[in-house]
Amino acid sequence: MPKRSSATSPYRCPWAVGDEYVAYHDLEWGVPVHDDRLLFEFLILEGAQAGLSWATILKKRQNYRQAFDDFDAAAVAKYGKRKQQTLLANPGIVRNRLKVAAAIANAQAFLAVQEQHGSFDEYIWSFVGGQPLQNAWKSLKKVPARTPQSDAMSKELTRRGFRFVGSTICYAFMQAVGMVNDHLVGCYRHAELRPQLPRRGRSP
Repeated sequence: MPKRSSATSPYRCPWAVGDEYVAYHDLEWGVPVHDDRLLFEFLILEGAQAGLSWATILKKRQNYRQAFDDFDAAAVAKYGKRKQQTLLANPGIVRNRLKVAAAIANAQAFLAVQEQHGSFDEYIWSFVGGQPLQNAWKSLKKVPARTPQSDAMSKELTRRGFRFVGSTICYAFMQAVGMVNDHLVGCYRHAELRPQLPRRGRSP
């Protein structure tokens, strides 16, 4: 069940423990993102998180922004061997050769998608029909690690040359950028992120 940390705080998803997690949960997780720069940021960070905790990535997030030109895909796509060596020597990010190389390859693939579809936003949201999927999970045990939509996204992104885009990573990305509302039903953010149906007025 969602967690309540004090008598005055709202109910939250139980994973939201600690200041960084609480802030991320309350302000970002599950909020629909339609900005290409921010979508690229989450795509790279989710890939960097593979095998690690998201808390580790949150702590390094500002360092990532500085190291990767504020996630300017056009700039990242041009990184050469010298820049890669600089990144691998940077203790502020995850110094994994495959993940650094993947970030550059993903930037190049990201630009190709923009060129073809006009925006990455237009392309990536097509996997959910342009609208957030609204779930109603009552416990974390019910929340899936992957779905048919994330499977399809993973397959398509891989075909386009993206790396570190397995279905589980894609689903975490979908949760982060609000393509799916996976806040538990008891969490106060679930209702806030659910579209409100217009009230029926009385007929004149």
